[in-house]
Parts: sequence; structure tokens; C-alpha cells
Amino acid sequence: MSNGLAIAAVTRVLQDMLHSGLVASGIGGAVGGTISVSAMPPDRILGDGTGTEATQLNLFLHQIAPNAGWTGRDLPSRDARAERLVDPMLALDLHYLLTAYAAEEFQGEILLGHAMQLLHETPVLSRDYIRDVLANPPGGGMAAVALQALVQSDLAEQLELIKIRPRSLGTDDMSKLWTAFQSHYRTSTAYEVSVVLIQRRHPKRTPLPVLSRGPADPVTGRDAGVTVQASPVPSLPTLTGIVPPRQQTAARLGETIRLEGHHLSGEQVSVRFAVEPDGTALTLPGMLAGDGAITVTLPPANPPPPPPPLPAERDPANWPVGVYRVTALLRDAGGEWQATNVLPLLLAPLLLAVTAVRAADVVTFTVTCGPPIRRTSTVFLIVGSRELPAEPIAMPQATTLTFRGTGFTAGQTLPVRLRVDGIDSLLIDRTARPPAFDPSQQVMLP
Repeated sequence: MSNGLAIAAVTRVLQDMLHSGLVASGIGGAVGGTISVSAMPPDRILGDGTGTEATQLNLFLHQIAPNAGWTGRDLPSRDARAERLVDPMLALDLHYLLTAYAAEEFQGEILLGHAMQLLHETPVLSRDYIRDVLANPPGGGMAAVALQALVQSDLAEQLELIKIRPRSLGTDDMSKLWTAFQSHYRTSTAYEVSVVLIQRRHPKRTPLPVLSRGPADPVTGRDAGVTVQASPVPSLPTLTGIVPPRQQTAARLGETIRLEGHHLSGEQVSVRFAVEPDGTALTLPGMLAGDGAITVTLPPANPPPPPPPLPAERDPANWPVGVYRVTALLRDAGGEWQATNVLPLLLAPLLLAVTAVRAADVVTFTVTCGPPIRRTSTVFLIVGSRELPAEPIAMPQATTLTFRGTGFTAGQTLPVRLRVDGIDSLLIDRTARPPAFDPSQQVMLP
């Protein structure tokens, strides 16, 4: 594939092709003997200040556009671990404006006519011609240094050949172009050159060839092959749902959740919880239920402090409020572990107690909650329909929070919710018929 030098290389090859073709056509006498093809912006093609201008052609790259056919061909370029799978290509179409300048009448038309005939007869740039032009740059000057670098563009080695097509620009488009150039209009024609494929080589992950389909038989040496079963349900252990207790929409610390699925069996069961977005994982022991499900109990929100430190998976400080990726791990009789698919679980804050104290018109609410709330979290207490922001948390984590508000009517009993990073504590008792507010999630206003 080409690299970042390919755009300049295309312009250089077209410039050389036009110049060589015009010289070979023998029209030097008709245009004054000297034929020049430049590749400059039109506003820089100036005369000598005497009212005359040089007779020449100018090839200007005025627009670069993505190629519709090749763009996006290599997506996706990275896997779930953000490791590179492919080197995506940058596919471009180049739009040129070919303009004739002349010192005398008819000279511009002669140059432009021969140039258009040459481009019409050479619609495809051959690989050999591209190599020859780029390998033999003119010598001398700073421009020659840039031209010598174009031999490294690999333009001749790209997958697609370079094709040249005429394009029609309407009066309005042409007028806008020359207005942007801030130059006097000269007779021009447009061409599209396609396609330039730019690709940089990077180290990437390349999997090894497959030697066997499944474990090989130690006696015969043959692999297990493709497993066939007469069921659309895969034979691998799979989770289909996570069911919090009491028909809740989320789980809380200290509660037992149920993992439902199929082919959930083994000698040992563990459940891994990975918190988003940092991916910190905690593993708890699970238990197989009689109907093929798995139950697991989350650590309590306020465990009694034992003499030694709590294990990491039992410490509520390691279970922040948020979304967890849950995976079941099962070990069979042979000691081999299998992991299920991943399902999300929402861990809600647990509002353990709330008290209210009034001083004049200001009511101060003190909330005890679990798990500990981190100082960086955004925390609100919703009293009835009033949302109160938490006072700043001084420690890295806290289980006691303070909120203040005014305008509350004394003697009212209002439901309360603790909102941590957009996740509310559970207010509704869904086991009641009809559902009702949980009486433990209320506060009486003094």
C-alpha cells in the first residue's frame, strides 16, 4: 500500500506526464518554444509585472475526498482488548483543476487541448511509469529534495491502479473556486484521480493456526472435532438472567441474588463481579440450587469488625455503588474451569437510617448508608420530591452523609431516596399488592 507521500507522488507523476507529453507533441513552436507545467495554487501563477504572463499549464489539487467504495472496508480495526487486528486503509479521491495560462491569444487553448487529449488517451497510470517518474526526479534546489523523497511513497505497489477521469464543474462551482483563489479566472477543466490507498504498517495481533478442534485423544491422536447436538440451546454453561430478591430492579449488599441459565453444574461454583468502568474484579463462592440455578450472597453493608482485616471480597468498601459485570465460574470433576457469558447487575445504595433535625427553617438530614460512598461520587438525598445535594465528604469514603434544606413543613412523613452517581436506593416494596413505599425508607420532619 501507499503511505503519506502518495498524494504528492500522484501530483508529481501527473505533472511529469503532462510535461513530457506536451514536449513530445512538438507544439513548442506554437506556444513560444518553452513549455512549462506547474503544480501551484492559481493565485501564485503571476506574470513578470509587465502586463504579460508566462505561457504554461498549472495542475492544482483543490480537493481531497474519501473514496466511497474503499472507505470503511477494514472495520473494525481493534478487538475487545483494544489490540490492533488490521491496519485500516485511508482511501482517497484527488480532485485537480487543470488551467492554461498564455502570453498570446490561442496559446492557452493549444496547451489545454493537447493536455486534455493526453489525459484522455492515458486514463490509467501504469506501475512501471510511476516507478520511472519517481525514481528519476530533477536535480537541484529544495524542491528536488522533496521530489527525491517521493520514491518512498510505494504508490506503484498499491492494490488499485491510479485512474484519471474528467469531471464537469458547473458555472457556480467554478465561480466559487476562483473566488476562493482570489485570482483572475483562466480557462480550466477538472479531473478526478482515484483511488489512492494509504496504509501504515503497525505491529498487530495475529492468531496462531488451529492444530486441532477440541482436545486430542491421547490414544488415537485424533481431535474431538465439531460437536453436534439436536438442540438450538448451546451445551456450554450460559447465564440467561440475574434475579435480585423481592422482585427488585437492583441488588443491595447483604442480599442473595439468583443466577438463572442452563448447563450450570460442577463440583465448585464461584461468581465473579467486575465493577465498571475500571474492571476491578471480586469473586464470591456460589451455590447450586436444585433447579440448576446459582445463588450467591453479597457481603453485608455493615459487618461486625473482626480482629483481622476483612478479605477483599467481604469488605463493603470494595463494593461501590454501580454496574457490575457478572460471570459464573464452574469447575468440573476433572478440575477444568469453565466461564459463562457476562450479564450486568446494578448494585444500589442501601439507606440504613435517616434522621432529621430542625434549626430555625433549616432541616439537617443525617443518613447512614452502605456501601461506603466515595468522595468523588455525586450524591443527593431525595426527600419526597425535593432533591438535596450532599455536604462535601472529608474522608476518601464515608457511610454517614449530611444534607440540608429549607421549606419543609413540620410533622410530615415523607419517603426518602439516596441517589449515588444516578443510582437510587430502593424505595418501593414490589412484593406488596399493589406495590407500596417501603416504610423503612421514610423520615418524619421535625
